[in-house]
Amino acid sequence: MAILATPGYQLQPAAEQVALQTNYITNFNFLNQYLPDTYEKEFERYGNRTVSSFLRMVGAEIPSNSDQIKWAEQGRLHIKYTICTASLVAAGVGTFTITDAGITSVAIRVGQTLFIQVNASGASNRAVVTAVSTPAAGPYTVTVAFYEAGVNIANTDVCTIFIYGSEFKKGTNGMLGSLEAEDEIFSNRPIILKDRYAVNGSDMAQIGWVEVTTENGATGYLWYLKSEHETRLRFEDYLETAMVEAVPAEAGSGALAALSGGATPSAGTEGVFYAVNDRGNVWGAGNPTTLAEWDTIVARLDQQGAIEENVLFVNRQMGFDVDNMLAGLNGASTAAAATPSFGASYGLFDNDTEMALNLGFTGFRRGYDFYKSDWKYLNDPTMRGSLRAANSVNNTIGTVNGLLVPAGSTSVYDQIMGKNAKRPFLHVRYRASEAEDRRYKTWITGSAGGAQTSDLDAMEVNFLSERCVCTLGANNFMLFRYGN
Repeated sequence: MAILATPGYQLQPAAEQVALQTNYITNFNFLNQYLPDTYEKEFERYGNRTVSSFLRMVGAEIPSNSDQIKWAEQGRLHIKYTICTASLVAAGVGTFTITDAGITSVAIRVGQTLFIQVNASGASNRAVVTAVSTPAAGPYTVTVAFYEAGVNIANTDVCTIFIYGSEFKKGTNGMLGSLEAEDEIFSNRPIILKDRYAVNGSDMAQIGWVEVTTENGATGYLWYLKSEHETRLRFEDYLETAMVEAVPAEAGSGALAALSGGATPSAGTEGVFYAVNDRGNVWGAGNPTTLAEWDTIVARLDQQGAIEENVLFVNRQMGFDVDNMLAGLNGASTAAAATPSFGASYGLFDNDTEMALNLGFTGFRRGYDFYKSDWKYLNDPTMRGSLRAANSVNNTIGTVNGLLVPAGSTSVYDQIMGKNAKRPFLHVRYRASEAEDRRYKTWITGSAGGAQTSDLDAMEVNFLSERCVCTLGANNFMLFRYGN
């Protein structure tokens, strides 16, 4: 039987902006002969409600003293062009016009040898470069002499070209020109996050009847302390989820107008999802459920950094889909069934009737090592959990099921430090100097609760952080979501 929609889970079970009568136990009328039995301790019906820990598991926090973080990442070592139109192909020679997007020069030089393949048919030839034309206004052309007597490329064919070597006649001069190392420069900017909790002095003196506790271990009978602790935990969650979800404000957007100002008119920052969507890899068909689909993923990773070990942070359904796929590979299971039936031989299961059968996997190896971990943020119904996935009409672009994160660290040139540095692929940069540390600031104002900063009869707890996340080598990440 399917789970009924009613009754369901509450999405806003306890949050109130201020301390109200409803936040306190007020129904103890001692003139009533039917006094209720009460439990002294508050029942934690939602377990651990926090969703943070992802960035703590995969990254680090590093100080920065600038409004902008910049770093350089290596470009490709070898050179390849994929939109090269053939012309003047006759008598063993030909000319190719290179029109790949974003190029401002051509790195092919006279004397280099090329592999040339027609994109549509796959027919190919090899050739040596005899002339290169790179006018400032374009177009860029390369003239070649084919090695084969029979040329498989015709005029107007669109081809892919890459360099595989060079060849020169005896007694000739050396290679003309040189190639500079190609780096890609990326940048991000920190954003300021704030929160506040306030309670007036009178409510701080209110009698509490039920013992309360929070996820950080704070316990007691004072409701205002519980609310302050929950504000703190909520803010700590936002420190992480903002780094995951944030996007830069686009030109002409309302956020840019509302938040920009001063010498640097900008707003927003590149979160992890944005960075991977923009310059990483995206699986747009929901969850990969077959070995053939994972082979496609492995083939894409081969074309990128080929990091040996990777961690999959997934929602519950994607975790189940991976488990079912791996179980379906077991010879004793019914792989063709809609729901695989797990046989006696499952992993290291030794047929012990006293042993609880583990129906899940922590990882697998297919070309690379993939370790699987549930990501609570993607399961929590108050966050990304239970968001619409897809329907038969149109996939919901942006519904994230999982994220593949390469393990380890990478070497980048840090422009602030002025040298190469080892950095985790994901790490947080927060503003800090000798005079000010904005990693996680908290301070109390007012005249209650020990504060003596103003004549306000209240205690106000303020929270602030200024930070951004750096996604190094985003080409090694993969986002699993719906939508193409």
